[in-house]
Amino acid sequence: MAISVFDLFKIGIGPSSSHTVGPMRAAATFAQALREQGLLEQVSRVEVRLYGSLSATGVGHATDRATLLGLMGEWPDQIDPQHIEPLITQLQDSQVLQLDGRHAVAFDCSRDLLLLDESLPYHPNAMTLEASSASGSLLQQTYYSVGGGFIVEAAQIGAAGDSSEQVRLPYDFDSAAELLALCKQHQLRVSELMMANELAWRPEAEVRSGLLKLWAAMRECVDNGLRNEGILPGGLKVKRRAAKLHRSLQELGKPNVIGSTLSAMEWVNLFALAVNEENAAGGRMVTAPTNGAAGIIPAVLHYYMKFNPDACDNDVVDFLLSAAAVGILCKKNASISGAEVGCQGEVGSACSMAAAGLAEVLGATPMQLENAAEIALEHNLGLTCDPVGGLVQVPCIERNAIAAVKAINAVQMALRGDGEHFISLDRVIRTMRDTGADMHANYKETSRGGLAVAFVEC
Repeated sequence: MAISVFDLFKIGIGPSSSHTVGPMRAAATFAQALREQGLLEQVSRVEVRLYGSLSATGVGHATDRATLLGLMGEWPDQIDPQHIEPLITQLQDSQVLQLDGRHAVAFDCSRDLLLLDESLPYHPNAMTLEASSASGSLLQQTYYSVGGGFIVEAAQIGAAGDSSEQVRLPYDFDSAAELLALCKQHQLRVSELMMANELAWRPEAEVRSGLLKLWAAMRECVDNGLRNEGILPGGLKVKRRAAKLHRSLQELGKPNVIGSTLSAMEWVNLFALAVNEENAAGGRMVTAPTNGAAGIIPAVLHYYMKFNPDACDNDVVDFLLSAAAVGILCKKNASISGAEVGCQGEVGSACSMAAAGLAEVLGATPMQLENAAEIALEHNLGLTCDPVGGLVQVPCIERNAIAAVKAINAVQMALRGDGEHFISLDRVIRTMRDTGADMHANYKETSRGGLAVAFVEC
C-alpha cells in the first residue's frame, strides 16, 4: 500500500486520532454515502454501535461526540472547535440529529448510541452505523479506525483495487533496508527520495505548500497552548501547565534573574505540553502520526527552528518528509494504533519519526538517520497505553515531552557514529509488532490496567 506524507500528517481535532478523528471521518463518510446513494431523505432512524476500545474508552476520548458530529456532515479537518459544544448541546436538547447537516432524524443517545462490551475480529477500534426507514434497513456499514485517523470499511478488507495501491511510486520501499539501498543506489537523501515519491500524487509546489500548511497548524496549536489556561475537561481536574511554564521561561531570559536554569530542553518540554494540552481540550492540531503522540514531532521541529538561526522553510519540508518515511515503515510493518500495540505504537513511532526528521535537517547520512530512528524507537518498546479515566491526559501529556527530548538525544548519539549499529530499525519495528501482539488487552487503550487502575486504587 502506497502511503503519502499527508496520510500520516492530518489537521484534525483532539483528543484522539483513532477515537475522535477516525470515528468522525467514518460517520461523515457514512452520511455522505447516504446522500450520494439517494437514501438520505428516506432515513427515519440511525443507530451507532461502538465495539472494543471505542466502547471501553470512547466517552473519555469523545468518540460518541465525534461520531454524532460526523453524522451531521462535519469533518475533523474542517470543523471549528468552537462550534462543537453548541452542536452537541442542540442535539441533546432537541433529540434531533441533522443527518448530513440537512435531514432531521429523531435521535436519543441512550437508545441509538450503544457502547457494546464486545470486539470485532479485524481491529479493536470498530463501529457499525445503520440507517433505517419505516420499512427496514437502508444502509449498514462497519468501519475500523486503525490509528492515525485512518479508517477501513469492512467491505474493503482483503478487496483488491484500493486506489492507494494503484499509485506507482518511483522508489517504493517496505523496509528500512530497502529505503537505505534505494538511497545508496540513486545517491539520494531520505527527504529527496520521499519528495520524488510524493510527486506520484501531486506537483512539488503542492507538496511544499501542503507541508508548510501543516507546520503553520502546528505553530498555531503551540501558540494556543501557550495562551490557554485553566482545567482540562473530563473530570480529572488536570491543570494546564504550558502557559505558566512559558511565562517562567520568558522571565529567565530577563536581566538580573538569579539562578537561571534555562535550557533548550525546557523549551522542548514546553512545546510538547502546549500541543498535548490543546489536544486534550479538543482543540485543533496535527495528527502526527496520532493525536495521543501529536506533541512530539512539533516539539522537536520547534526546537530546531527556534535554536538554529539558519533554519528555513526548506528544513520544515525535509524534516516532515523524512519523519514520514519512518512513519510509513511503522504503519506498514507494525502499527501506530495504541489499541493494537499499546503506546509504543503511538509515542514510540512519533519519537522515531521525530528523530529521523531532526537527523535529516542536521545533515545525517541515510544510515545515521536510520540509526537515530532505531535508537528512539528501541527505547520506547513495551510502552503501554493505559490512560487514566480513558482521557488523553495522564500520562499522555507528559509522555510526549519525555519522548521529544528522547528523540533529540537519539539524534545526538547517532550523529556521533557512522551509522553502523547492532540492531536494525527493521528488527525494532518487528519487535514492536510482536510485543504488541503479546501485550494484554488491558494495556492497549482500554483503561482496564496499568496506571488507569493504579489511579483508582489510590
